Amino acid sequence: MDFQFEIRWKEVTARLSKIFGGPLELEGVLFVIGVQELGQGIRKFKKDEKQDLIHIGICTILSPYGYYQFSHYDSDRWPHFEALKKLPYLNDRDQKQFIRRAIIDYFEKEDVIGLSEQTSFD
Repeated sequence: MDFQFEIRWKEVTARLSKIFGGPLELEGVLFVIGVQELGQGIRKFKKDEKQDLIHIGICTILSPYGYYQFSHYDSDRWPHFEALKKLPYLNDRDQKQFIRRAIIDYFEKEDVIGLSEQTSFD
């Protein structure tokens, strides 16, 4: 078990829980990233828009790994991505771990939730 990874993941989830008033599942975290990247603020989204936001979140976090590249904004200012290479086949556990690592990297790079501040797990 990678304890440093687990500590960083707990820091990310603790920050998000504090901001949003409760724990978020993995899809919820990807949704938050998608909303952040969309840059249109918080509003009520339709079901298909929520799915698109999760997709934006996935593309955003996997772009630094070379899987996706930002392509363009459409007329509604929604970002679009181009797939650059096929994702590796991973079992459910490894896929979840891969996504969690990419999420940690995103939040550390963007620092939109203050990861540089001290987090306590009381």
